[in-house]
Amino acid sequence: MPETKLITMSLENPDMEGIREAADVLRKGGLVVFPTETVYGLGADAMNPEAVKRVFDAKGRPPDNPLIVHIADRHQLIDLADEVSEKGQRLAKEFWPGPLPLVVKRTVLGPDIVTAGLDTVAIRMPDHPVALALIEEFEGGIVGPSANLSGRPSPTSAQHAMDDLKGRVDIVLNAGPAEIGIESTVVDVTFDPPVILRSGGLHKESLEDIIGPVRSAAEAELLKRSPGTRHRHYAPKAQVVLVSEGNVQECMELLREFRQQGKSVGCIVHSHELSKIESGDFFKVLPSPIEFFARYLFRTLRELDQDGTNVILVEQVAEGGLGTAVMDRLRRAAEPA
Repeated sequence: MPETKLITMSLENPDMEGIREAADVLRKGGLVVFPTETVYGLGADAMNPEAVKRVFDAKGRPPDNPLIVHIADRHQLIDLADEVSEKGQRLAKEFWPGPLPLVVKRTVLGPDIVTAGLDTVAIRMPDHPVALALIEEFEGGIVGPSANLSGRPSPTSAQHAMDDLKGRVDIVLNAGPAEIGIESTVVDVTFDPPVILRSGGLHKESLEDIIGPVRSAAEAELLKRSPGTRHRHYAPKAQVVLVSEGNVQECMELLREFRQQGKSVGCIVHSHELSKIESGDFFKVLPSPIEFFARYLFRTLRELDQDGTNVILVEQVAEGGLGTAVMDRLRRAAEPA
């Protein structure tokens, strides 16, 4: 296993010496953890099948789970995309750079391992100065799944990535906590109307403001085109149990039930009603605006895991906007192992 080097740099003024060192590692087939506005990504040369295989091996990721390719300039689409629909082009113009991978028809140049053998590929341009500087210096597309062990909560800091992948990757670029804290919104623009395959940091309403109606996918045949849709994801080691928003009685009953079983119980809540419950050291109250709840959710799940809790009760949030993405992550985290 490689010795993992941690390079810390400023968000506003990335250290180009560190960027060049990381880009050189990518050219040699190595792995680099890099920050984005959503979560930290695990980067490898998207055109190098052996390097991409190392990503799957490092994460323990199922081979039928496709990867998103990160670019820094729309001109890089030439090597990756065979066709981008008119609506796809409008979305890219409006939201790139940003938390929006577009699923498009792929060219024959990209390795099958990136797309899980599908005829489509997901591409995005991250809105982060360090990520963009790395891609520009590398001069090519970089695969960038979340830099965690497969199935674990996504990493919103360099330390989270080090906790999961130290000794499995070559370099970790540390530029502080992720701003959004939840993964990107994956949209398949090979259909009309386009299809949201995975909800995330960009709201459905924002997409529809630009291109009109967008539908959400439920068919397994479509969902396999995007990561984070079919396998168990986002789960801490502890059991996750969802609690109805503002339901004090339900929360208290679950606390009592699990404690009677001898289990250590943590709580993540946000409402005024549940925040008044006194529940010991493992009780976490997150800010109620959904943007802040989303930003701190994965970090708090990891903290409660490190504290040794057996069960984590999480208060649900209202659906709609970013809340839809948060509830998608929570439901997947609560699925049986």
